[in-house]
Amino acid sequence: MKISLAPVSYCWDKVTMEHFYQQAANSQVDTIYLGETVCSRRRLLKFNDYLELAVMLKAHGKQVVLSTMALIEAQSELTELKKYVENGEFSIEANDMAGVQVAKQANLPFICGPTINNYNRTSLDLLHSMGMSRFVMPYELSKAWLNQVINHPNKPNFEVEVMGHGFIPLAHSARCFTAKHFGLSKDNCDTICQQHPKGILAQTQEQQNLLRLNGIQTQSAASIDLTQELMVMEQMGVDYFRVSPSSLECLNIVNALANELSSNTEDKVCSPQLSTANSQACNGYWFGQAGLQQV
Repeated sequence: MKISLAPVSYCWDKVTMEHFYQQAANSQVDTIYLGETVCSRRRLLKFNDYLELAVMLKAHGKQVVLSTMALIEAQSELTELKKYVENGEFSIEANDMAGVQVAKQANLPFICGPTINNYNRTSLDLLHSMGMSRFVMPYELSKAWLNQVINHPNKPNFEVEVMGHGFIPLAHSARCFTAKHFGLSKDNCDTICQQHPKGILAQTQEQQNLLRLNGIQTQSAASIDLTQELMVMEQMGVDYFRVSPSSLECLNIVNALANELSSNTEDKVCSPQLSTANSQACNGYWFGQAGLQQV
């Protein structure tokens, strides 16, 4: 099993992004996803900027994947999508069926992102016939569901990736909740989300952390933490353990996970220091329970 780094979900400025990926280039992560997946109005980095980062990361020995938008709403976004698919060098992660269709038309293999609703083996086999080489399991599905997919009578011919650490994207909307929070319209948002590099925490009336507003994306308030399941996933046959970045510190987790996987110990058990087990962590979905629970 390998460690992958999901695309940054937040609106970080160009200097911060470049610094982050310079650090990632020197980390032990195997595969790095790049691209704006949330909102096309975030223009601090453009397509050519991501391409430059991709070339730099490839020179450091990383496998690079360009990630596409999760919600295509306009012709301009479709045009941008085609630029990603037709980049000529790097694989793509399709996060919308438009990305799947464009890749299929170009006869290019693709990775199916977690925002495409794959809920059974039949849909996965269909996507594989269209060119899917790997799929990232939707966040709300469980270990038991994945076992059924992997242990199907016909073994899958595609790779499997599971998000194991980071804030969970729960939904995407045509409305921008961050702009609405500040009394701004979506079309004149001033890219206000760049002032909130981890989104805006939303609480219940009882002051309990509930959600995280990130532009048009709604995330979990707590970070999923499946680091204790690392070896379970490896034994199941999961190919990639995904870490979703919310700060530079996530690279410490990436390196610790990579060290754990490369350990020669016969009975490997995930080291306690890998876990962020506390009130800000959750793992319920993996165990078939409410996502915000910590089992």
